Amino acid sequence: MDNELKEALSALLKAEFVPVFKELGSINDQLGGINTRLDGMDQRFDGMDQRLDRIDQRLDGMDQRLDRMDQRLDRLELEQTQIKQAVLETNETVKRIELVQEQQHAIIELLSARSIEHEAKLKRIL
Repeated sequence: MDNELKEALSALLKAEFVPVFKELGSINDQLGGINTRLDGMDQRFDGMDQRLDRIDQRLDGMDQRLDRMDQRLDRLELEQTQIKQAVLETNETVKRIELVQEQQHAIIELLSARSIEHEAKLKRIL
């Protein structure tokens, strides 16, 4: 009887565990499918990471270019300020020269008039 009990117990256990094993097999298959999908997602994320790295590199390059442009703009602004200052100084110098020229012109006219007057006096004397 001991043998019969073992066989009965074994048959009972098989009958009870077969559906569990089938269900576990189904769950295992589903997990395999999920793992496959996760692997695919990992590959897609790796591709995205690579693309993001390239984008980061491009953005770094653009940042460097913008920094150089900012430096150039700063230099241009400084040069523009220097040019404005030079123009203002030149303008003041031109105004002073014009004033001196006007004064010289008045002196020349006065000297010219005196010269004509002296020539006239000399002609009368002679």
